[in-house]
Parts: sequence; structure tokens; C-alpha cells
Amino acid sequence: MNEEDKKELVPIGHSGNLTRYAVGSAIMNVSGADAGSPAEGYRDSHLVVDDFDDDLQLTPIEIGGVRYDYVPYGGDDQLPWEVMECLGKNMVTSQCQLFNVQACYGQGVRFIDRDTRKDTQMKEIRNFCLRNSLHELFLEQATDMKYFFLTVTRIILSRDHSRIVKVRHMEACYCRFARKGGNQRFDWILYGDWRKKSFNTFKVQPVPLLDFYDPLGDLLVRMGKEPDPATGLNRPVPKDGKDCEFAIVCRMPTPGRQLYSRPYYFSVFRDSWFDIYELIGLGKRYMIKNTSAPRLQIEVHDDYWDIVCDNDGITDEDARKERIKQEKQNIIDFVCGPKNAGKALISGYYVDPTGKEHSMVRVINLNQGKKEGGDWADDMQEAANTLCFGFGVHPNLIGATPGKSQMNNSGSDKRELFTMKQTMEKPFHDVMMKPYHVILHYNGWSENVTVDVPMLMLTTLDENTDAKEVTNNNEGNGDNKD
Repeated sequence: MNEEDKKELVPIGHSGNLTRYAVGSAIMNVSGADAGSPAEGYRDSHLVVDDFDDDLQLTPIEIGGVRYDYVPYGGDDQLPWEVMECLGKNMVTSQCQLFNVQACYGQGVRFIDRDTRKDTQMKEIRNFCLRNSLHELFLEQATDMKYFFLTVTRIILSRDHSRIVKVRHMEACYCRFARKGGNQRFDWILYGDWRKKSFNTFKVQPVPLLDFYDPLGDLLVRMGKEPDPATGLNRPVPKDGKDCEFAIVCRMPTPGRQLYSRPYYFSVFRDSWFDIYELIGLGKRYMIKNTSAPRLQIEVHDDYWDIVCDNDGITDEDARKERIKQEKQNIIDFVCGPKNAGKALISGYYVDPTGKEHSMVRVINLNQGKKEGGDWADDMQEAANTLCFGFGVHPNLIGATPGKSQMNNSGSDKRELFTMKQTMEKPFHDVMMKPYHVILHYNGWSENVTVDVPMLMLTTLDENTDAKEVTNNNEGNGDNKD
């Protein structure tokens, strides 16, 4: 038997002529608990986002001999990864974000005919969608929008600048707003790995950023297709193969935004509920790992060991020690052995001068009357529901409230909740459609084609179908806002 598995009677206290024992391993701490605290070294989550509200701090960087001033993402420029780490290790928040991303995706981005309201049959557009994996691109957009309220899309023009031929997603966590030294306008995106362990200046790529409010007009001016509003003159047409890549930023408005948006769900870090949920998990894990704390307490009269030896007629000191050791093992076997369940332990007793009986050996169940495994169960449910609220997800939709009396609504209620959730994605869709409208207009497709994100609506049983596709765009006419 391993030393750690070997059981012994470990003294845990003394009262009068009684010694209290617990059954534990040979190397068990007398207190029955490991050293340290479950929250030791825990970092409060509000520290992740506290410095995000500070004034803009510009950091100079030189790329290809050109100086840029960029704005760090958070005080230490590590905020995106810290947020992703926090959300990723919490099963409630990670599932909330997954649900938000899936709800935002809907039925994916579609180029539709303005008249028929169905997917366009133009071969050029269908090839463009296929060659650029637009469904995957849109899912990447939805992910960044739900995590950071920000997406950055790179458009790539043909060599002669006549068409936009490629569109690529730029991960928001790797993007930094920048301007060339001395300029006032932030019209560059620096794209690179800004993690402290991976940062390499030579791998940072500057990409010109089109005007936030009028990316199409800015692109046409840069290509010499429209007059520059500042001068009234057309700029020279770029040389073939030059100035072919640009970035388009889509940001969800938030109060006080400077450059990087402040997602509303950051409030779960600031109001302590994220910490409450995580600390409950740490506490329960700590309790489970420290189950060496005894469930049974054994009281043994100090005279019991001598009585056992005397009854067996043992006088030799070493033999008495061995007999006491054997008796302790008998007690351990009795309280721990599954074969002894329901059996009685027979031991002597004596009567004091007052007539009160005293047992020589007594086994006390410390958990009697307690409900095992229910510590903080209600608090955990409350914290999980509060986190769901912070992420704009009803707990019923992701199964965060199992069991009875936990607002498990009817199927009709869940269907309406799902429909309401998808309807509320309309503002996000409108913001995220900016690059696609630029593509449609620049490539000359906008007269007959527009872009839409249909959503999935769950149906009732009387319709004999599980779901149907609906659109947020105006039905029956082609007069859509681009």
C-alpha cells in the first residue's frame, strides 16, 4: 500500500479524558486541509479594463524607415488577449459569446437581387463570393464585433485598380490605430502580433485606413476617380500594382469612444459578478481537493487502550503497542470498510459516580443533517444568470438555469426569445455591411444587387416546418439604404 493511501487514526483534539481522532492518510495535515487559500494570487477582473478609459497614449514605432504613432489597445497594449483569456476560462461567458456570435451570423451574408429579393444569379458576383469565402469572412466579422465591437476588413484591388477583387478579415486584436508622425488624422492600421512574447517590429504591416464615415468616397479620391474635396482636383491615378490594399473599419458606437470601442459587457468585470462566479468555482474545487477533512470523528477514552490489552492478558510493553496498533486498525476498518455498512461497533462503557454512562469508543458523523455538495449552489446560479444578463443572453437560450423553478419557459416563450435576439442583431448587421456596400458600388454592381443578412425564425407546429428564413430588409421593393 502506498504511504499516501495508508490510513491511520490521526489525533485532532483532546477533551478531559477523551481523545478525538480522524481517519486520514499517514502524511495528512493535522488540520485536514492544505496550506494556502483558494483565492491566493487571484487577480480581480476589473483590473483588466480599468485603464481602458484613460487618455490616449501614443507610442512611436518605426517601420520601413517611416515613423508612426499608434494607440495601444489598453494601458499595457494587452487588453484584447486578457479579455479573451478571462472569457475563455469561464464556461458561462464563453457560451454566451458563442451564442451571440451565432445569433449575429444569422443565415450569413447574401448578395440579393433588388427586385426578386433572392440570391443574385450574376456569375461575376457568385465567383467573387466563392473566391473570397464570404461566409467564413462574415463569421470572423461577427466574432470580432461581439468581442470588441470592432471589425477591420482589408480590401484588395486589381493591378489596374478597376475592381475590388479580394476581401480579407483582419483580426481586431492584432490591429492598432496609427498615424504617421506629425499628422493629426489616424489613417493607418498597423497589423501585427502585439503580444509581448511575440512582438516583432519587422513583422508589423502598415495598411492605409479609408475614411470611417465615407470609405467609398475616400477610395474613389485616392484612385483619382473623384475630385479631392480639399483641393477640388483629381489626384494622379496610382501606378499599376501600387496602392492596391486598404482597410475599412466598422465600429459599434459606445459612449465616450475615442478609437477603440468599449463593449457594454465590460461591466461584468467592473461590478464583480465575473469574480464572484469564478471565486465560487475556485472555492468548490478547493473543498473537493481537500476532502481529507474528516467526515467522521472518533472519540476514544484514554483508558480504552489499556483495557483492551488487559482483557487480552498482554503485559509486555512492545506487545501492548502492537495490540493498540491492531485495535486502531480494527476501528479504521470498521468506519471505512464497505462490508461493515449497517453493522454496530461493540465497545465497553463505564458509569461515573453520578450514574451517567460513558462510552469507551464513540463514532460521530460530522455531516449528519447536512446536504453534501450544495455549497454555494444558489449563489452560482445567481452569478451565472447575472453574467448572462451582462452579455444580453437570456439564460434559457443557453441552458444556464437547469432544474425546477428556474424560469424554464414554454416552447413559445423560447421561440419568441430567440426571435427577439436575432431581431436585435439588426444594428450590428447594418454596421458590418459597410465593406460589402463599398464593394458593390466600386465594382458597379449596386444598381441591381444589394446585401442582406437573413435570419432564421423558428416556426410553430401548425406550419409543418421547423424554421423559415426571413429578412430584415424591406420586402417587396428594392429601395434599400446602402
